[in-house]
Amino acid sequence: GFNRRRLFIMRTMGYLIKRNMKLFFKDKGMLISSLITPIILLVLYITFLGRVYKDIFIQNFPESFEIDDKLINGFVSSQLFSSLFAVSCITISFCNNLIMIQDKVTGANNDFITSPVRKPLIIGSYYFSTIFSSSIICFLAMIVCFIYMGIVGWYLSVIDVLLIMLDIVLLVLFGTTLSTILCYPLKTQGQMSAVGTMISSGYGFICGAYMPISQFGSVLQNILSFFPSTYATSLIRNHTMRGIIFEMEEIGFPNEVVTNIKNSVDYNTYFFGNLVEVWQMYLILGGFIIIFIMFFIVFYKIKLRNRKKIS
Repeated sequence: GFNRRRLFIMRTMGYLIKRNMKLFFKDKGMLISSLITPIILLVLYITFLGRVYKDIFIQNFPESFEIDDKLINGFVSSQLFSSLFAVSCITISFCNNLIMIQDKVTGANNDFITSPVRKPLIIGSYYFSTIFSSSIICFLAMIVCFIYMGIVGWYLSVIDVLLIMLDIVLLVLFGTTLSTILCYPLKTQGQMSAVGTMISSGYGFICGAYMPISQFGSVLQNILSFFPSTYATSLIRNHTMRGIIFEMEEIGFPNEVVTNIKNSVDYNTYFFGNLVEVWQMYLILGGFIIIFIMFFIVFYKIKLRNRKKIS
């Protein structure tokens, strides 16, 4: 009956998700690849970004103005945190989803096709296993970052922590949906490596993680304001830095200075001069996730229809 069929679907989906997750975590090369971006960001931070973030912060004050080191370190670490996850949630999702291509390369996909398991179920298992595996890695990295922030300067409230967790889940969903669209047509190891390299190296610049978009020219700022990645970065930055911004206001920093700081680090994000509110960022990011899912479904149905015509 219907209940038996539904139970079969759930069990099969669970088995496939578990299988994909095991493959990912057992494959040391793929696991290390997913961690390359966070490692690169940490190296960049130690050698370059930390100093840049600090200079961006200090340049908003007169030379004679004294600022507590804890406040500076808290500001820099919160900006690093947001930059790290704005990129890593996406790149880790891409690396996870490469299991889909790997199965095509090894021929495992052919075994699935000849089995009684329907193809949408197989694709769905890749999607959900990517979400679960990526979330595990991101939440473990989040704990490490929280420990670091606790050492150098903690300004987060419980609400901030919960909102950061929500942001990470949304970014993983965004990354998984985007990677599913881009990875599904790929069939070779070379294509897989090329896509992984492009995303790992280029996404951080597009989303404003390596360098705030406010530091770019006005034309490029306007172009990037059409990209959902811009608002994804600003969203998590709002929640990692909200506590420290509040602390600045409490200490008595001038409103103009606080506004300049918000603008300089993309805490405030603008669409052609209009300030984008946090709730609007959620709508933009959630909207694009839904649009990407619908696009993939339409793309898959068209491809399936074309195959039936050919056969």
